[in-house]
Order: sequence, then structure tokens, then C-alpha cells
Amino acid sequence: FRNNILKMNILKKITLILVVLSVSSNFTYADTTYFVDFKYVLNQSDAGKKAQEFLKKKLSNGIKSLQTKEKKIQEEEKKIIQQKKVISAEEYRKKVTSLRQTVSNLQKERSTLISQVGQQRSKARGELLKSLNPILEEYMNKNNIRMVIDKKNILLADDKLDITQEITKLLNQKLKSIKLD
Repeated sequence: FRNNILKMNILKKITLILVVLSVSSNFTYADTTYFVDFKYVLNQSDAGKKAQEFLKKKLSNGIKSLQTKEKKIQEEEKKIIQQKKVISAEEYRKKVTSLRQTVSNLQKERSTLISQVGQQRSKARGELLKSLNPILEEYMNKNNIRMVIDKKNILLADDKLDITQEITKLLNQKLKSIKLD
């Protein structure tokens, strides 16, 4: 009878130790979910700002070039209209057809410019996110965080759970710029 009581006491102690160990290992991680405003990080980080400036400048320069070509086309159109009574009908049709082709080429050029800038913007975002993931993982490991979600998916949260500024600071230290060309 005493052996059974001793065995039960030992079994209870082992069970208690196992329960305490398993519970304590679960508490090494914070059960709080943190959040990051990824849009802010991508737009306000040094590399993100430089990428945006580059893309805005490229788009602006491209649009200026297109506007210059558009003005030339408008001037050519005026000339053709003025010459309508002076030149033959066939010559007039040739000039109008040529002008339409020029307009079509200009529209293709505009579409290509917008597409290229869009692709570069997407590439820049991908590069930033690729650089951001290891930074975020390291931050999570260092601070015993189990989950980080994007701020846009949150309805309501305590501002103390926002780690956006810390992540932006870390990204700025690790990534100064992105190569877009």
C-alpha cells in the first residue's frame, strides 16, 4: 500500500513538473498580436521615398516629352487643314493618314510609359518587401513576437501594439535605396 502511495506521489510530481515546463515554454512568446502599417513603411522609408521620387520624375519627364510631341501634332494638323483647299484630295488623305498614324504612335508611347512606370513601381515594392521580411523576422525573434499583421486589416487596436516606426527605422538602416533601372 505504501509503495502505491509513493508511486502516486512521484507520478503527481512528475506530472506537475511537466505541466509547469510546458506552460512556461508557452509563455516565452508574447501572446499579443502586433501590427505594422506596411503602406507607411513602403512610402516613408528612405528607399521607398527615393524610389517614388525616381518614378515620379520619370513619369513627369515622359509626360512632358509626350506633350511636346502632342503640340507638334496639333501644329501639323492645323497646317494640313490650312492646305486642304490648296492640295489635291489624294495628297490631303495621305497627310491625314500619316497624322493619324503619328497620333496612334503617340498613344502607344503613352501607354508604354505608364506600363513601364507601373512595372518599376511593382518591382520597387517587391524589393522593399523582400528586404523587409528578414528585418521583420529578426525583430519578431528578438522581441518574442509570434504574430504581426498589416494595419489595413485591423478594425481597432491599441497604438502601443504598432511597431511601424521601429520597423521603418530598421529598414532605413539596412536598405538605403533600390536599383530600378
